[in-house]
Amino acid sequence: MPIKLHSSFAVHPGPWLRSEIVEPYGLSVTDAAAKLHVTRQAMSNLLGGRAGLSAEMALRFEKAFGLSADTLLRMQMAHDLARAREGTIEVERVAA
Repeated sequence: MPIKLHSSFAVHPGPWLRSEIVEPYGLSVTDAAAKLHVTRQAMSNLLGGRAGLSAEMALRFEKAFGLSADTLLRMQMAHDLARAREGTIEVERVAA
């Protein structure tokens, strides 16, 4: 039987990055954006959980902080899947 985690374990990587990486390094959103060579708006949207983490941004965090881009993208995927499961998706079952 597969293990099923509660959707509350599916954390958006943006706020996690803010609290666990950006703030402990003493960086503001503006500072983090400058270090990663992205716009302040893009960084703000990600760290505020208003935008998803792209593969490119995950690689930027990997290069800047030594995090695994793969792990960050798995966090994003788990978050997206948990949110999708909360909604209603209507399909017709296809018989074999």
